[in-house]
Amino acid sequence: MKFIQTIKKKKLTLISIFLFLFITLNLLEGDRGLISYYKNQNLKEKLIEKKKNLSLELELVERKNKLLTEKIDLDYLEILYREKFMVGKLNEHIYKIN
Repeated sequence: MKFIQTIKKKKLTLISIFLFLFITLNLLEGDRGLISYYKNQNLKEKLIEKKKNLSLELELVERKNKLLTEKIDLDYLEILYREKFMVGKLNEHIYKIN
């Protein structure tokens, strides 16, 4: 009986403690919590870096494609032939490094 009377007197304090604990736990954990926020920030940074790398790679491929389509660059074609078919001139040493 005494316990119930104490609870009735301290109702506001108990409610505020439970509410505070609920808000703190939801702030730290959950889908929109602080821990999830840092995980998403790391993922975002990795994806931005990957996007930069892919855009640089795409730009390189576009440049190579431009050399072969618009006005054919014979020097670039010669480089491609030498790499693919190991073709060289007489008395020329070819070294391929992988």
